[in-house]
Amino acid sequence: MKIRGERECTECGTRWSYYETGSIDCPACGSLHSVGIDDRSEHTDQPVSFDLTSIRNAIDDVPTDELADRTRDHCREFVRQRGFISGGSLRDLTDTYLVAAELHHVADIIARESSVALDEREELYFLSLLRDADTGTRPPADEVPPPLRAARGLAYANAISAYRRDLRTWLDERDHDLTSPERAALETLGEHVTRVRMLDGDIEPEVADRLVEVTRDLADGLRGRGAGNEDAVSRARDQLAELE
Repeated sequence: MKIRGERECTECGTRWSYYETGSIDCPACGSLHSVGIDDRSEHTDQPVSFDLTSIRNAIDDVPTDELADRTRDHCREFVRQRGFISGGSLRDLTDTYLVAAELHHVADIIARESSVALDEREELYFLSLLRDADTGTRPPADEVPPPLRAARGLAYANAISAYRRDLRTWLDERDHDLTSPERAALETLGEHVTRVRMLDGDIEPEVADRLVEVTRDLADGLRGRGAGNEDAVSRARDQLAELE
């Protein structure tokens, strides 16, 4: 969606950035009447906070399945509101977004399992995610319990799909003419995401991590970050070939 994010209140003259606040009302007087003072820019992101403190504080007071319910809803809302284009600029695929997406899927599994069927390692992994997710800490692949590896696989596949969609929108807005290698890499990445989804995320966690690395390299290369942008695209293509 294209918007004019730099706003000026018609009541008091205060200026603010919708890109930063996500608010349409004037921060000074509360008026809803404002005008845009910049050109329209593509914007898919909402600056929503990700704070799990209140849920963590309830650990000793509620059953694990209820805790997982609350966690799932909180993470789902965060992932729903975050996008990857802010005021025309392409954002990174951050660890915070990835771990929130994973925690959403893990919490969904935990919430649906009975306390009798719940494996201790699964519960401990859920609690470790809950403890560290809002700091952007992703557990290493070898710490993912086998029953929960599909949660990471599906979470990362969905995250990459959303990022890839915004990346293509960003490229279209800039009239970026993709080279054949760039186009091939984007298409191949999409094919991998489709395959992971068809498997319901049931892939090795190391493979899911590799797909994230590919996505980040490809994004860096396409936006020309630094002198090695061609190397980044080449690195992404090599990693995709290794995953075939």
